[in-house]
Amino acid sequence: MGRYSLMMGSEALVRGAIYAGVRFYSGYPITPATEIAEYMSQLLPRVGGIFVQAEDELAAINMAIGASVAGWKAMVATSGPGFSLMQEGIGYAVNTEVPLVIVDVQRGGPSTGQPTLPSQQDVMQARYGSHGSYEIIVLSPGNVQEMFYLTIDAVNLSEQYRTLVILLTEEVTAHLWEKIYIPDPANIQYSLT
Repeated sequence: MGRYSLMMGSEALVRGAIYAGVRFYSGYPITPATEIAEYMSQLLPRVGGIFVQAEDELAAINMAIGASVAGWKAMVATSGPGFSLMQEGIGYAVNTEVPLVIVDVQRGGPSTGQPTLPSQQDVMQARYGSHGSYEIIVLSPGNVQEMFYLTIDAVNLSEQYRTLVILLTEEVTAHLWEKIYIPDPANIQYSLT
């Protein structure tokens, strides 16, 4: 709680997820989303949560779906190539009404691509990447403070509408350092719920 002189966007996102009640995280390290996994591995155990480093992105999304079905608020984070691999799981989660938050820290290029190049190449994939006809909620923070609040909104919207919510960020915002204020949990104002 309180005002932080500087905080990285990825850490603000993790703190927002924990404030919103996320207690299960699975992921596979992929640049530029790796810091999310690192912060989750440090902070989740402090609040009784579970952190799992999966063997790949397919396992990560399926573990998160299973945790959500079991009653945990769950989240997974990845980047472009991993997001592509998660598309079948995304379709399954949407069609079975599993509340889940997926963070996609976008980067340039397919596959090995350019992992440190800022880019917004997953916008259409976020909306239309998986099978079937479905509506999906996608939120896109533009600064560190929004990383905190929109993550809370993403978790709450996923629970409220029983759907997968994608938090579509990118390399610059995830690695941005800014001043941020984290309020007392009782005083958080939710912008969308």
